[in-house]
Amino acid sequence: MSALFNFQSLLLVVLLTICTCTYVRAQAPALVDRNKAGVMGLFWKAARIGERLSPYVSLACFIMAFQLVMY
Repeated sequence: MSALFNFQSLLLVVLLTICTCTYVRAQAPALVDRNKAGVMGLFWKAARIGERLSPYVSLACFIMAFQLVMY
């Protein structure tokens, strides 16, 4: 089933995108920072969300991992 039609899969894709963008920005800031507008700006925004809300994002990742393992 597509991630667009399954809410749990959609949340997983969003969380993985946020975590990946935050990691890439930490390793190579110029790669993410040069694209602040347009479609590529979504990755910059995801990196900012990951940086500013990192405790909540990590908690959401742990909850999602636990739910995927148990169900």
